Amino acid sequence: MTDCLPPTLLEACVVVGASSEKQQEVYQAVNSNGGSESLLLEPEVLHVLAPPFHRPTEHEALKSRGKRHRSFLRKKKEHPSSGQSTLEGKGGGEDVGVPKNIDLMALPQLCFPGGLQVSPEEKNEQFHFLVFTDVFGNKTHGVVTQYYRPILEGMSCYQNGSGSSKRSKLFVAFGVCVISKYPYFTALKDCLSCLLLQLRSCRLSETEERLKEFAIKLSLVPIPPPGQLHLMFTLRPLTIMLPSREDINLPAVDLDLHLPFLCFRPQHLLIVLSCLLQEQRVVLFSADWARLTLIAESLLIFLQPLTWQHPYVPVLARGMLDFLMAPTAFLMGCHVSHFAEVSSETDDLILVNIDDGSVSTSLSDTIDLPEIPLAAADYFIQRSQSLQVNFDLAHYHSASCMDINEQRAQRRAWQHKLNHEIQRIALELLVNIFRDVSSHLNYEHRVFHSEEFLKTREPDEQLFYKTVLDTHIFHSFLRDRLNKKMDNFARLDLSIRSEMQKMMSMVEVQRRPTMNEIVTRKKGSILGNRLSKRMGMSLPNLRGDQAMSFERNSLLTRIGMSNSALKVAPKSVKVFKLPDFPASLSYLAVQAYYSELIQSLGKAILSAQNDNSTLLARFYYLRGFINTLCSRRLDALSDFQNLNKTDTAIFPTHLVAWLVESLHQDELQQAHKRPELKRLILKIKTDSEKPVVQTDNHIKKFELPQNPSDQDEFVRCVQECGIVKDVATIHRLFDALADGQIKKVDPEVFRVFYTFWKETEAEAQDVNLPCEVISHLDNSECVYKLSTSVKTSHGVGKIALTQKRLFLLTQGQPGFLDITKFRDIQEVKIASAPFLLVRIPSLRIRTSSRPETFEANLKMETELWYLIVKEMWAGRKMADQEKDPQHMAQALTNVLLMDAVVGCLHPHRSISAASKLVYFDKIIQEVHVTVPETTSKTLKHKINPSLDLAEPQTVCVLLYTPGQLRGKGSQRVMNPKLWVALNGGRVVVFDAASWSMLQDCIQVGESQVTCMMGLVQDQVWMGSQDSVIYIIDTHSMSCNKQLTEHRHEVTGLSVDTRDHNNGQLAYSCSCDGTILQWDSTSLKVKSQFYLNCDRLCSIQFYNGILWCRCGDSIVELKKSGTPHRRIVLPDDLRSMPSCFSCFIAIPESGQVWTGCSDSVELCLWQTNNLKQPPKRIALPGSSGVTCMIRVKSQIWVGCRGWSRVGGLCDGQLKSLVLVIDLDSLTVTKELLAHSDSIQTLCSAEDRYVLSGSARRDGKIAIWQVE
Repeated sequence: MTDCLPPTLLEACVVVGASSEKQQEVYQAVNSNGGSESLLLEPEVLHVLAPPFHRPTEHEALKSRGKRHRSFLRKKKEHPSSGQSTLEGKGGGEDVGVPKNIDLMALPQLCFPGGLQVSPEEKNEQFHFLVFTDVFGNKTHGVVTQYYRPILEGMSCYQNGSGSSKRSKLFVAFGVCVISKYPYFTALKDCLSCLLLQLRSCRLSETEERLKEFAIKLSLVPIPPPGQLHLMFTLRPLTIMLPSREDINLPAVDLDLHLPFLCFRPQHLLIVLSCLLQEQRVVLFSADWARLTLIAESLLIFLQPLTWQHPYVPVLARGMLDFLMAPTAFLMGCHVSHFAEVSSETDDLILVNIDDGSVSTSLSDTIDLPEIPLAAADYFIQRSQSLQVNFDLAHYHSASCMDINEQRAQRRAWQHKLNHEIQRIALELLVNIFRDVSSHLNYEHRVFHSEEFLKTREPDEQLFYKTVLDTHIFHSFLRDRLNKKMDNFARLDLSIRSEMQKMMSMVEVQRRPTMNEIVTRKKGSILGNRLSKRMGMSLPNLRGDQAMSFERNSLLTRIGMSNSALKVAPKSVKVFKLPDFPASLSYLAVQAYYSELIQSLGKAILSAQNDNSTLLARFYYLRGFINTLCSRRLDALSDFQNLNKTDTAIFPTHLVAWLVESLHQDELQQAHKRPELKRLILKIKTDSEKPVVQTDNHIKKFELPQNPSDQDEFVRCVQECGIVKDVATIHRLFDALADGQIKKVDPEVFRVFYTFWKETEAEAQDVNLPCEVISHLDNSECVYKLSTSVKTSHGVGKIALTQKRLFLLTQGQPGFLDITKFRDIQEVKIASAPFLLVRIPSLRIRTSSRPETFEANLKMETELWYLIVKEMWAGRKMADQEKDPQHMAQALTNVLLMDAVVGCLHPHRSISAASKLVYFDKIIQEVHVTVPETTSKTLKHKINPSLDLAEPQTVCVLLYTPGQLRGKGSQRVMNPKLWVALNGGRVVVFDAASWSMLQDCIQVGESQVTCMMGLVQDQVWMGSQDSVIYIIDTHSMSCNKQLTEHRHEVTGLSVDTRDHNNGQLAYSCSCDGTILQWDSTSLKVKSQFYLNCDRLCSIQFYNGILWCRCGDSIVELKKSGTPHRRIVLPDDLRSMPSCFSCFIAIPESGQVWTGCSDSVELCLWQTNNLKQPPKRIALPGSSGVTCMIRVKSQIWVGCRGWSRVGGLCDGQLKSLVLVIDLDSLTVTKELLAHSDSIQTLCSAEDRYVLSGSARRDGKIAIWQVE
């Protein structure tokens, strides 16, 4: 359980030097020979100090140590030395531990990579840094200081005792290496600097004791949790800072990231980064050992979130140069004195000289490797030149600091800000390089279309991308993209999406360049020429005739960021000061230190209780670790349990499982008396019994089928190759391509179809329309199909199809003739036109926009264009009637599939096959489509939350949250949001101002979300069937808090909105009848009720009164939680298996409205006389009530689906939204827009009502409230 033990700063402290015997041999040789030149000795490990240092009893020692360290005795015996001393001064059989992944055989060489010197004069101390990597890629970090001590005659300078007073003229180097799992290079260097100050002033006999005290102190320092809480501690005379990890998946940054910019020009830095991205064999050189690791670490940080997958040894001792013969890619560093030797004896190396900032190869002075794409490189250089990398220049205006710690604090703050800016620039570089990768991913089938991606790159970029795409570093990055990892790359990519891209996320369409992009391409700018055809995306008309125009050039989004994106300041940090180390470091003193630290953390928790839950989580996290170190297991579990309510992202699952497993029997008994610990222990044990779900990390490359495909195999292949996702559409495509007898698609047919589709897509990128034509089209329009040159009633030309219209490109003098917009078409038919002595087929289009009929002699293309125009006309008509823009996108997809089918099949069956893809025209022809006038006027829009899925999903719950200003005094407005709960814990979020999708998936557990509620503290609560209430932060859009007090399915949430000043009171209920009252600020349960019923389905808070819906009754509760009044099912409904499905209480009029799942009536009850039979309100066209809400003076009712021959879709389900006037108690509107039962209703500030339906429809309708 090594990985589960609480992390501290120190893993081991190792002293390295020459043995006393060798020192004496050198001393005697120099004195006898009289030589004074520097000599080199073989370094050895002299001393190892590693925690745990205190063992109060043998039993506790074994238990706390467990399998933490391996024995060091064997290593020491291989190099015996009479002068060596063991840990704590004890000899013989003590087991000295070192970290598993540290090779003590190699450590002496790495501590003295240039050799251990004996010098006639004392030299200054030197520092350098080490990184050790095990076979699994786990890193351990070391900071080494070399200092010189005189060799005393007759004894080692490191040996206990007073020694002789006679001094030699010889000085020998010793090294102290502090090893840590965490890359705190600056902090550990500061610690060693403090140690050197003590070693200079202490007697030789005190050296070992000083080292031991130093190691014990570092072992008391905990590692800060991920987030914005830094730790500070004092090691006389310095105050030392431990920065936290900003990202839980990335290491902390504790070095100066501007060092590479001081050593290299940005152009050369890009070359090095390009070599790493292409996994070359890179060797760093410097005369300063310290620079090697710091530069190497900085380079790897610049590549984040991409991670280096190959050997990494930033410091090679002179005896390790044979490592450079490794055939695989690597990143290594060695002394510049070996430059000539390495470059002459080893081929194909990238040689990076840090000292002069040059980059070359072992074969020549130039780098013959593909460069980073020019647009991304230029932007990186531009941003790099804006960096202020000189601390003094930035602080000349400030007063001089009189205190060294104050000066260090100023430098730290400046460095933290600069590091953040540099990391941002490096991240922008990677986003600009790899941003388009996500457009070529098939998440469901885990396919990356590498060939299609390469085709979208410019010719001079393709070699770079082709090389990078085959690397391990890119495959690791690709796995994270397919797993939808929300890291810094994903967050930045999401934040800089253009408005066009956000709107395009609403519909599934094929890539085509828009008119706006063609115009930009025509401007002839270098940037436009490079990027124009690579950024093209199509967008069907979402808002009728309104043209979507964007002032900002959408082509620049790939290489430029908005001002707001550039001005992202680092998050403010909180610093927690650790108590001063105790004067005595005995076991009791250490325990007292921990107690003081726990007490300080307790005060910090109290101060942050009602202020910052993120900071509060970090304090709980720290206190939990310290309690674990003190063997206070129950207190530790209690602290970690509180992370559920503050920040689940840092919940230490493995440590908590280990704590639960290690509880003694008496501790288990105490834990079961504490409900929160009992729940936690039960959950941990339940989770441990579940089978381990392995993360799916495989990446597929799409391959064309080799055998005939049945329908299921065909669906998989089409989805994998990215042509279309929708299963129903693919089924129609299968019918079109399949052989009529065997009902399978021949592999050759599929290959020809796929090739035709991709070639058509590629050809569309090169459409180049004259400026005179472009000026007549909307910016967002795209040309999807061009006919051959044909004779028409308006001259010769080519007919072009966009998502909005048909137009004619006239020949000769290029001109534009607007044939018709699809919504203006009145009739389309096939006719015949005379040509010489024969009649040839022609297409005639009658439109309301011009008096004469347009006719085109399309010859062999006539029948195909007839199908295309009819489908687009029908799609436009249905999109307008049902206010659903996806109908037009679907019609466009159908048209493109028809074109590909005709192109790949034999002419004699191509048109009949293409006709099987007709969808909207069939609906209009076969079913009388009439949207009632009331529905048409009230329905404003439709959106599809299942757009990214292969099949529609049920809209289970809807929640609208209003917009607000971001922070006090802020002028930045956060738009309102629509939260949509689908199946399996999937939540989709829309911007309710534009109805564009903000988040395609927030995963909330694995079970169904049953209810949602918005709170004023920027929270959304979501109750789930798994008994957990998940809390979403509406700013970060992340789920990092959980309430686990319920034991059964959470069925209802409600809030008391009467008091916003002191925090709202929230209520939740579960199906077993439990009702909890919450303080929404502290997330603590204030009171608990229990309602005795078969199933508690929901709760509502009305005017200070809590109402509960049970299956067969509606119950009003007193403030004490006891039932006050009860409404039961009417007698006529008790005889059938019916139940209350919804209710609304109207306290001001003394009314309660109820609906039942199997009743075609609403019941209106008077609360002053519940024994009186309710008033019945008939619901025409309904087969049952599923939900209802009150909006202004109306009741909106959602009904179950019902089927009727001759309806909207013959024989299919459809459902109504009914609007009832509260004054007249009559149905004033019958609204028809869904083809399945309505599952949920919600109100958007009483201006709109939104209805969500079951999976056959799966859409959300937006209705205007009058």
